[in-house]
Amino acid sequence: MEARYSRNRIYLNAEEQEKIKNYPILLGGCGIGSVIAECALRLGFENITIIDGDQVELSNLNRQNYTVEDINKDKTAAIESRLKAINTEANIKVHNCFLSAENMADFISDHKIAINALDFSTDAPLEFDRICQENNIPILHPYNLGWGGLVTVIHAQGLSLSALKKPGGSFNEVNMVEYASSYLQFWGSHTTWIDEILDKYKREKEPLPPPQLSIASWTVAAMCTHLLFNIATEKEYKKFPEFYLSTILND
Repeated sequence: MEARYSRNRIYLNAEEQEKIKNYPILLGGCGIGSVIAECALRLGFENITIIDGDQVELSNLNRQNYTVEDINKDKTAAIESRLKAINTEANIKVHNCFLSAENMADFISDHKIAINALDFSTDAPLEFDRICQENNIPILHPYNLGWGGLVTVIHAQGLSLSALKKPGGSFNEVNMVEYASSYLQFWGSHTTWIDEILDKYKREKEPLPPPQLSIASWTVAAMCTHLLFNIATEKEYKKFPEFYLSTILND
């Protein structure tokens, strides 16, 4: 095992380390995706494509992998610089554009795992999943719950998140969090703090994006990286409608 990854020993063997090195990952969105990208790169995933058309804003700095110097820069340029500073030999490809129904198919092929960190203000995330499933690509969905991280994996032959859409409505991240909370309550593991946060968010008078913390960004990054490893090395992992939730609250 090369010196860069020598401290990965025992946790990963040389064959696994080599396998993930060239395993092509696609990151749709580099908000929370910016943190996931670094965690995955440090484990040894060196073939990463990132797509986003946004610029860094001051409000991103409480939870995303950017600095004050990055404000007003394209997110893809800023995270590419960050990742290349960690590993100059990594194959980091970035595309400074927003994913849409018209261009998704062009970007998705040739990857083996996708991470859907897209903005749920449109149906683009569900369309992203649909095309990935058609191409036999599993999709990780990360959610920042502030004090905890939530991740579900959409399998190529499995259910899609559209199963959670309410009649006449559209799907967004709140639907997934509500589903997860109901699921846990059904199985006797009710997380009351999630319901309290959801209630307070719904009561906000302005149409604001969900509140998020750095704690969950890094928690989710670790969870996604572990899942990337499991999928790439053909180990077991839970698939939607199951999910992973990690928090020290209500333990």
